[in-house]
Amino acid sequence: MSAATAVLLAVPVLVGALTQRATGLGFGLVGGPLLVAAAGPVVGVSMANALSMVLCSVVLARTWRDTDWRAVLTLAVPALAGVPLGALVVRSTPEGPLLIVVGSMAILAVGVVVLTRQRRLLRGTPGAIVAGALSGFMNVTAGVGGPMVSAYALSEQWSRRVLIPTAQAYLLLVNAVSLVSKGVPPISWFGWACGLGGLVVGALAGEWLDRRIDAATGRRLIIVVALAGGIAAVVRGVLTTA
Repeated sequence: MSAATAVLLAVPVLVGALTQRATGLGFGLVGGPLLVAAAGPVVGVSMANALSMVLCSVVLARTWRDTDWRAVLTLAVPALAGVPLGALVVRSTPEGPLLIVVGSMAILAVGVVVLTRQRRLLRGTPGAIVAGALSGFMNVTAGVGGPMVSAYALSEQWSRRVLIPTAQAYLLLVNAVSLVSKGVPPISWFGWACGLGGLVVGALAGEWLDRRIDAATGRRLIIVVALAGGIAAVVRGVLTTA
């Protein structure tokens, strides 16, 4: 990985960390597709998994008292069952088509979140099983496990106070398993330093922004940036395949 690429990776990490700190979710949804567009599907998604673990740990350390641990377990079991299938897809699919799949899944995930804002599609244990299985598969292939958790939370009408720590605990577990299933990506120490630097700056900026925007504005921010990242990944996939 060149120094220029390593520096470039800090940008989607910063934007993703800012979004998650300001809204509670969004690092994988926003940063994941942009990382894929910058570094390719395998390295980009694996780096998103690793950095998401760091960010989730930091947020959970400050909010863990309100975690719904039963919901974490109900979502995590089917999610972990979906990880091996996702890892197989990553290993067996060429870069161009995989980029198209990853970008399309990110766009679809945004659509799920927007749709479930109005409809309670996923409720109870059956809803958790569906949301968890899809989240696990999408997390290991596209680095975007959060939208299905968000869809389930909206269907169950969770408060923001419960959603934030519960989502961090769930995503921490799923990202760890996703990363183990694929291995640590081959990134130089400078690349990791740039990524972690972007994570710190983004988290601090997100904390500042959290005090200055309302929930509706934060939601629009996630949607716009995530769609841009998904479209960028699809375009790169099409160009790579062509």
